[in-house]
This record gives sequence, structure tokens and C-alpha cells, in this order.
Amino acid sequence: MNIFSRIALQSMKKSRSRTIVTVIGVILSAAMITAVAAFGTSLLNFLLNNSIAKYGDWHIEFPDVSSSFVRERAGDKELSGSASFENIGYAVLDGAKSPEKPYLFIAGFSEDTFNTLPVRLISGRMPENSKEVLVPAHIAIKGGVRFKVGDTLSLAVGNRTDGDRNLSQHDPYRPGDVTKDGGESLLPDAVKTYTVTGICERPGFEEHSAPGYTLITKADASAQTGSLSFFATLKKPRKVSAYAGRAAGGYPFLLNDSVLRFMGISENRLFNTLLYTVGLILAAIIMTGSVFLIYNSFNISLNERIRQFGILSSVGATSKQLLNSVLFEGLCIGAAGIPAGILAGIGSVRLLLPVVAGKFRNIIHSAVPLTLSVSVPAIAAAAALSLVTILISAYIPARKASNTPVMECIRQTNEVKTRPNEMKTSGLALRLYGLEGTLALKNFKRNKKRYRTIVMSLVLSVVLFVSGSAFSTTLKRISQRYIVDIGYDIFFDVRDMEDSELLPLYDRLKSADGVYKSMYQTVLSYVAAVDSGSLSSRCQEYRDGAQPDGTIYLPMDIQFIPDREYLRFISELGLPEENCTGPDADLIAVAKQRTGTEKGSGEIFDLFKEPSMTLSAAPERNGSPIAAREQKLNITFADTYPVDPPPKQASGPEQPDRVFMVIAPDSVRKRFETPDTHKVTGLGFWSENPSESVREMELIIQDAGITSEYTLYNLSEILDQFYSAAFVIDVFTYVFVIMISLIAVANVFNTISTNIRLRRRELAMLRSVGMSGRDFNKMMTYECVFYGMWTLFTGLPLSAAASWLIYRGLASVEKMEDFHFVFPWRSMAASVFSVLLIVFITMMYAVSRLKRENIIDALRDDMT
Repeated sequence: MNIFSRIALQSMKKSRSRTIVTVIGVILSAAMITAVAAFGTSLLNFLLNNSIAKYGDWHIEFPDVSSSFVRERAGDKELSGSASFENIGYAVLDGAKSPEKPYLFIAGFSEDTFNTLPVRLISGRMPENSKEVLVPAHIAIKGGVRFKVGDTLSLAVGNRTDGDRNLSQHDPYRPGDVTKDGGESLLPDAVKTYTVTGICERPGFEEHSAPGYTLITKADASAQTGSLSFFATLKKPRKVSAYAGRAAGGYPFLLNDSVLRFMGISENRLFNTLLYTVGLILAAIIMTGSVFLIYNSFNISLNERIRQFGILSSVGATSKQLLNSVLFEGLCIGAAGIPAGILAGIGSVRLLLPVVAGKFRNIIHSAVPLTLSVSVPAIAAAAALSLVTILISAYIPARKASNTPVMECIRQTNEVKTRPNEMKTSGLALRLYGLEGTLALKNFKRNKKRYRTIVMSLVLSVVLFVSGSAFSTTLKRISQRYIVDIGYDIFFDVRDMEDSELLPLYDRLKSADGVYKSMYQTVLSYVAAVDSGSLSSRCQEYRDGAQPDGTIYLPMDIQFIPDREYLRFISELGLPEENCTGPDADLIAVAKQRTGTEKGSGEIFDLFKEPSMTLSAAPERNGSPIAAREQKLNITFADTYPVDPPPKQASGPEQPDRVFMVIAPDSVRKRFETPDTHKVTGLGFWSENPSESVREMELIIQDAGITSEYTLYNLSEILDQFYSAAFVIDVFTYVFVIMISLIAVANVFNTISTNIRLRRRELAMLRSVGMSGRDFNKMMTYECVFYGMWTLFTGLPLSAAASWLIYRGLASVEKMEDFHFVFPWRSMAASVFSVLLIVFITMMYAVSRLKRENIIDALRDDMT
């Protein structure tokens, strides 16, 4: 260790308080960078494991290869595992309503295949031999053909061909005549009989463009077809493309992009780019805040040692030696702070993950746990970033000090350079603040650079705190917009299902475990013919589309609810029951229009001028009314409907800002229902345990084997997802803001306390000429106020701008035109209080230490 290194160590020991605060700042900086890296790798690992659980633990698939290819490749040293299943063949799915998917595809699994390719059972059991088969649930939903456990299937199985080439699941369906249009053909070569033993979810390895629904059976070793699908898992996934090109040998292959993208290997790198970009932005913010602290610390250190540097330079020390001395000090601080920071970062993530793990599972619907995953390269990168932060912070002031002329260093005339005009204060300032305030103001003007650093640190903290709070608050408000007016825990809507099939299903669904209340409704699509003169003055856009006779056609829904609910509704509205019941009774309607922010303030107004009217309505078919079935309706308008309509009917895709819905009792539905009428039936349920009820309902629906298009919503789970997302955002936002604020507080404490110490001769002189303790405290209080004023004058406008940009960004992404900006008053008030408190406490701490010193000793101290 040379003399300059020993001098640096002595300087660090002499200023223990500053050294300790600097090390704490390094620990915070390294901890935050490490935490970002550790959480990023943990999240990637969680998403990777979740994708493996859904799609399978394989990297490359060869969908149509020979048994010799499988034997040869299964022994490759580059593979960590492999699996295959037999491509038994295709069979026509009779009654299929999906033209692009007209086949059943039969796959013969071995025991190893079940371990590699996940199969999620919904009901029944797994096949135990080659005569039993699993059927995927989406055959009923997409294909319109239902199978039940116990059904027997007799299938004419064969190969799909296109000329001389066999087609696989990787080749989409090619309709047309084989000889004329180049279409495909199916050549059955055997009739196979299977018994359905279970219903499963759509296999993750089945592509959406695959022409056949995958049926899974046990492979029969004695009857191999010769065609296999081979799945390979590589020891080094990054070499998957090279392996595929080398091993394929002319066979087609498919990469498991759903898994590889979380390894950063897939060509679809959008997610990784987004994740790494967010991580780099966070790291940049952390480094910026850390550089403020550490740079300021070294800058103050050099201000204390500037005369020492001048003396060393005068006896022959070179600029390089002085620079290396400061960098050595930085390395010592890094050696003390970086390892502790890395351990603190890993530990904080380890403590934080159990808090948010359950919420992540709610958001992503995964049984895979979110656990800590530490990547050595990521931790090494975090350590390197922390070290770079320290070296940058040390190098900038060190280079400046080493290049300062010797006499300026010795006389210490380089730090404060002011002109007389710059120090002038107005007489008004003297009257407002008094002598103490004027002295504080002059001192603030004398060394603007040092005060600017303090103010910028505080501004950074204020902006991050307010904008972080605004980000969290805005997301919560958006989630509230999505969950507003949801009156059910579970909702089931189905299209064009006959009552003879639906009512028994409804009885079974409402008997599911935990369900204590249910609601039945039907919605029909109609078109209303109204006179343009009946529209309110705000609806000019509809008048422009009127027919020559002034008629306007508006899409309209008719909602039929149970009679008892309808009677309760008209009673709440105060309408006479005799006018609203019977064959020709008046019906209730909601007709509202909402303006967007591009047109107005998001105001909701009535579509029609009068509180009641008579109109003509006809069933809708392909967007046009069926004139032959037109009928007159007497309508009384209300402001809301009694029962939430099916989610897809709440606002139509073509008119998202308009609601025109007639409410009627279910007893009159036959009057409006025709074979041509498009019908959506909604079943709402309230449950004590929605998740359990939904699982049971899924089994009931699957057992019923309905082929109509339906959706089962777990609205309670959707609500939990929003709350979980808000909680996760809150946790990470506030942890990040608090950590950055701690760095800013450490910076402010370090700067102010050391600045007071550098001014000890000046302050001692003021006390020596008669300034009382009360006036001295008053002067220092004014300095606190000036710090706070400059911080708030700069920080609050920037915070407001950042909050507005966050609001605009989120509102535009979610396409919320009537979503108003809420000014962050509370977080700004908290920032004002925190800034003044931090500055005041730090200033009083530093001054209290000075007051304990002897005035004569302070005046004699030359700070060398």
C-alpha cells in the first residue's frame, strides 16, 4: 500500500460519519440493483416454469418422423430428455361446425410422454390401454360435437395426404378437390373403436391451426403405424436452432416458443425486451440517485482535503497519483458496501416474494409457486453496476481536484466564486426575513452548486414518490372502472340454446356447492325504428343517418327477467302495476348516450326527448330488421336496469358509448321470440366460495356436453385479479420509492451535515460577535425553509407533470375516454411535510454538534 492509499484511509477514518453514510448509500444502491436483478430472474423463472407446466418441458418437436429417427435422436448427448407419441392417424369428425378443423387426430402416448407433455384432466380418468381415449373439451365448444365419458367411438382412421406427401398436425387443413384445387385427402386404412374414459383440456402441444382435435390413447406397441411425433429437450437450449438444422434431416420441426421465449431464445422477444427495458430503466434511476449521493460524498471529501491535495502537489505528487488515491477510496467503500448490499438485496427479495406470490398466482392462474431464483450472471452484473456507479461518482470530482492549480488548492479559492452583485439582497428581503433570514439567503446564493445538489436529491425523491403514488392510484381507479356494477360472483352466458336444454342445465348449475342465489335472464337482439324528431338535441349524429321519411333505425336489446324481479323493479320506479303488466303493457327501457373526452366531458345524457314514447321494433338479422315481424311497443324510460345484462351485451362493439335496452317480464318472451331471433341467455350466481362453485359448474357443463357457444365468468376471481394486481403494484412501487427516498435522505443528511461542518469557522464567527442561540436557530430555520421552497417549487410541478403523463398513458392504453385526471394532493402534501421534516432534522442535528464545540477552537481550525 503506497503513501497515497494510506492518506485516503486516514481521511476516511477522520470523517467517520461521512464514510458511514456513504457506505450506507452504496449498500442501498447495490441492494436495489440486486433486488431488481433477483426479482427479474425470479419472475422469468416463474413464467418459465408456468409455461412448462402448461405446454410441456420440451424445446423442439419433429411432428412426423420414423421410429429409426426417434431411436437415433433419443441417444443424442446434446439432449437432456426426450419423449414421443404415435401418430395413429386422422378420422373425420361428423357434424363438425369448424370448417378449418374437420378431423379427430389420435395420438398414442407412452408413460414417458405423459410426464413430458402435460394433460389436464377435467373429468373421468386417464386411458389405461389402446382401446380407451381422452377427449378434449374444446371439441364441444369449437367443433359443436359432444362426447361423454362412457361413449364408444368407431372411427375410420387413416392418413391425410397432399399428393405423395403425408400431412401432420403442423399442416393446416387444405380444403378443395385433390385433382383440381390442390386440396388434401383422407385415406382411411382401418376402423378403430375407442371408449371415452375422460375429458381433458386442449393439449398445450396442439397448435390452434392444427386440423384435428387431439384424442389421446395409450400406445399399442404391437401395432405401430411407423409415424411418430418426437419431442426433444436440450441440455443447452440456446443451441436449439443449430440442433434443429443439423438433426432434422429434411423432416419438419417446430420450436416450443411458449417456453423458449422466457429463456430469451425465441424469435418472439417482445416480453424479454419489455422486461429487460423495465429493468434497465429501474437500474438507471437507481444509479442516478446513487450517483447523486456518492458523488456528493466524494465531492465533500475533496473539499475537505483540497488544501491537502495542494500541499501534496507542491511536493511533487502527480495528478494521476491524486486521482488514484480518490479511486482507491471509492474501491474501499465499494468493498465494504457492495457485498453487504448484494446480500441485503437478495434477502429483501426473499422476504418480499412470499408476500406477493399468492397474488401473482391469482393474476396468472397458476399453481406454480413464485420462488427466489438467484442468477449468478445477474448478481455479477448488479455488482458491476454498483462498482461502476461508485467509480463514476469518485472519478468526476477527483479529476476536477487533480487538475486544479496548486495555489488555488492551498488558498481554497476554487470552491466559492461569487461576484458582489450576485450576493446582493433586496431591502424587502431584509424586512421580510430579518438579519437572520438575509444571512441565510446570502449563504444560499454563495455556493449554489452545493445547494443545487441537495435540492436535486430532494426533487428526485419528491417526483418518484408522487408519480409512484399516482401510478398506483390510477391503476386502482382503472380496476374500479372494470369491476363497477358487477352484481354476480359467477356468470354463465350461452347463445341460441333452446329452453328444453338450458333449463335442466340451469337447475344443475344453481345446485352447485356454495351457490345460495341465482338469476335467469334472456336478451334478444332487435332493431327499433324511431322518428328523428323524437331524439334529444344531443343526438345529431343519428339524425344525419335518417331515412328520407325521417325514420332512424337503432340497434336495441330486449332483456327478459323473472316476473317477480320485474314487479319489484316497477315498484321501485313508482309506476302503476296495471300499466306495466299484461299482453299489451308498457315496457321499461334504458336509452342513454355517453360522450367521450374527444367530444365532451364524458357526460351521460338521454337518447330521447320524452320520458315515454311508442316505437316500432323488429327482430335483427345480419344487422337489418325483419319487417314481417315488426310490432309496436309502448316504452317508459328509466335511468338504469334492474339486472346486469350479460357482459357481451352491456355495450355493443359498434356503439360502445350507447345503451338502448328494453326490460320486460319473462312471461311475455314468447311474443318476441322467433326462429330468426338471435338470443343470449345469462345465468347469474352468487356463491360463498366462487372458485369451488366454478370448478363444479365446469364439470356439470362438460357432463351436459352442450355444443352452443358459451362463456363461464368467475367475476369474483376477476375482481381478485384486479385487487391482486393493485397489491403487487403497490408493494413494488412503494418499496422502490422508499428505497430511492432513503438514498435521497442519506444524500441530504450527508450533504447538509458536512456542509455545516465546513462552515464551522463562519458559524463560530457569527456566534463570537454576539449572535444569540435563538437568532442562530432562526437563521438555520430559514435555510431549511429555502431548501424546502426550492425543492417544492421544482419538484411539485415536475411531479404533477409526471402524474399527468402516467394518467394519459394508462388512460390511452385502456381506451378510457371519460376517465378524468385526479390531482395527487395527498401525496404532494406528504412530500411537502417530509421534505421540510428531513431538512429540519438534519440541519438541527448538524448544528447541535457544532454548538457543543468551543468557539475559539472552531475559529482556529483551518479544516486541514
